[in-house]
Amino acid sequence: MNQPTLFESKAESESIAEILLYALGEFQSRGFVLAERELPLDRLLGAFKRAAEHFKVSELTDEQIAETLEKLGAKIKRLPGFVAKHPFRITVSNSLAEKSSEVYNTFLKND
Repeated sequence: MNQPTLFESKAESESIAEILLYALGEFQSRGFVLAERELPLDRLLGAFKRAAEHFKVSELTDEQIAETLEKLGAKIKRLPGFVAKHPFRITVSNSLAEKSSEVYNTFLKND
């Protein structure tokens, strides 16, 4: 795990990562292809919202999502603000997609 930023604790950055991994795994469990595919952040927001509800935390900002996914190994492309309301494109590697599926399945077994 990378260093937390000045305004977040290590525990916060780890929990954000766990929430995002859960969300990506949940996205895949719905039958959507995630790995090696560039997706607009808009396409993934529903999964991130459901994950926030599952963990009983407030929804994450676009910047928090993009920054944490980049730390986890996703490729993030930022677009100009006038192009999209949520100006990020996300490409998740095969290994990150597999890891997120494992995290999601672990939570399913424990619930």
